[in-house]
Amino acid sequence: MDKHEIYFLQNRWKLEKRQLYYYGLRNKKNLFKNSVSLSKKQIDIIKKLPCVLNESEKKILGKLMNEHIVLKSNLKNTPEALKDARFCISCAANDFIIPGLEFDEKGLCPFCQTVSDVEELKSIVPIVEDIPKSKKSRFDVAVFYTGGKDSTFLLYHLAIQKKLRVLALTWEIPFMSESAKASIQNAKKHFSNVEFLSRTVMSEDLCKVYDKLYELSENNCACPSLAYMLFYPELVTNRVPYFVAGNEPVQMLGLYYNHMAPKIAYKFSDSCFLLSLINVGRILTLRPPLKKGQFETLATMKQLAFGDNPFKKISGYSNQLVSNVVESIKEVPGFLPPLKKMIRISSLSGNIPAFVHIDFDKVCGGKYDWNKIKDVLIEECGWVPPDDSKKALHTSCKIEKCKDHSQFVRFYHCKSKMIPFSAIEISLASRNCGRTREELLYEMENHLGFSLSPLPECSLMRGYVRYHGD
Repeated sequence: MDKHEIYFLQNRWKLEKRQLYYYGLRNKKNLFKNSVSLSKKQIDIIKKLPCVLNESEKKILGKLMNEHIVLKSNLKNTPEALKDARFCISCAANDFIIPGLEFDEKGLCPFCQTVSDVEELKSIVPIVEDIPKSKKSRFDVAVFYTGGKDSTFLLYHLAIQKKLRVLALTWEIPFMSESAKASIQNAKKHFSNVEFLSRTVMSEDLCKVYDKLYELSENNCACPSLAYMLFYPELVTNRVPYFVAGNEPVQMLGLYYNHMAPKIAYKFSDSCFLLSLINVGRILTLRPPLKKGQFETLATMKQLAFGDNPFKKISGYSNQLVSNVVESIKEVPGFLPPLKKMIRISSLSGNIPAFVHIDFDKVCGGKYDWNKIKDVLIEECGWVPPDDSKKALHTSCKIEKCKDHSQFVRFYHCKSKMIPFSAIEISLASRNCGRTREELLYEMENHLGFSLSPLPECSLMRGYVRYHGD
C-alpha cells in the first residue's frame, strides 16, 4: 500500500461539533445510529481531511478507519439524478430521493429490512373503530378537511359508512388546488349530515408567518399545525368529543423512520398504566381525569402554544416541521392568546376533544388500495381528481411539490437532518397502497420535488415571503 495515499471522510458523514453525523437512512442493525462521538485528537485529524495519514494518526482514529475514514477508491457517491439511483429490490426506495440510503447484502432497503419490526406501529394517537353518538354536542366527530383524497375518504367513512354527524373544518390556504376546491363544493352537496366550517387568515398576518417559516424551512407549508391552532377553540366551544386529522398509514409510519417518534410513542395510547399516572397528577390538582385521546390533544395544542417541553428536547425526538411552525406563529402575537386561553379552559373543565386516528388499512379490509378507493370517492362524494389521474400522493395543495423540493435539497446537501417525508411515504406506498413501482416512478419524476434544479412552481410559494435566503 502506498504510504502517501489520501484519506477522505466517507460520503454523507459530516463533522458537527464533537461528533460525526450521518445524513441518510442506515441498515437495520444501525437504523438510528447516525452519530459517532469523537475525542479532541480525532476531531483535529478529521478537520484536516482529505490528507495523508501517518500511522500514529490512524491509531488515534481507531475504529473510524475504513468505515468513516476511507481511501478515495472506497468513497461512496450520491446520485445526481433518479436515472442513476440504486433501487431497493422490493420497493421504490432509492438512494437519489433518500441520499445516504443503505442496502443490505440482499439489496433490501431499511424499510423492507424492518417490515416485521413496524407491523404494529399504526399511530401515535389512539386508534378507534367506532365513535359513539354524542349526547352533549350537535357533532359526533370533527375532521380536518382539505378536499384531498385522504380527508375525503375519511369524511366518506365517517359520514356515509358510519352515519355520524361530522364537523368538517377547512383552513382555506392560498395554495389550495383547483381540484380540492371543487371537491369541497361537491362534498357540500353530497353530505347531508356534515356541517362545513371554513376559516381564512388575514393576508398580512399569514405573510408574517410564511416569511419566518420560509427563512427556517425554505418552504411555507404550515399545515396541519396552523389549522389545529385556528380550530381548537371551535372544537371546545362546540363540545366536539372527537377529532381526526385524516392521515393515511404511511404518513404515520414516516414519523418513526424520520426519528421523530420512538416505538413507545405508538404504544403510549394503549397504556392504561401511563394514562393512570398522568391522571393521578390531574386529580391531585383538582382537574378531571383524562380519557383516551385527550392527553394527545393537550400535548399537541400545548406544543403549538408553548413549544416543545424540556423532556422532548432532551430525548432527541423532535419534529422539525412542527417546531418551525411553532417558531413562525410567534411572528403574530395575537394568534396565541385565544389558543392558550382555550387550553386552560378545556383542561380545567375536562371538555377536551379526543385526538384519534382511523386505521385506513383496517377500514378497507386489509390495505388502503388507492386504485380502488378513487372510484368510490368520485361516485359517492363528487371528489374531483387532479388533472393528471396518475397523481396520488398529494392532491390538495399547489405547493406540495415545492415543499418536497425544499426538504429534498436541504437533506441532499446535509443542511437538514430530516429525510424528505414524501421520499419515505412513496417508498412505503410502493408496497403498502396497491400501487406499482412504475406508477410511483412516474409520480417521482413528474409530481414530486426530487430535483436539484430550482422548480418553476416555487415562484408561487415565494410570492408570499420577503425572505429568499443567501
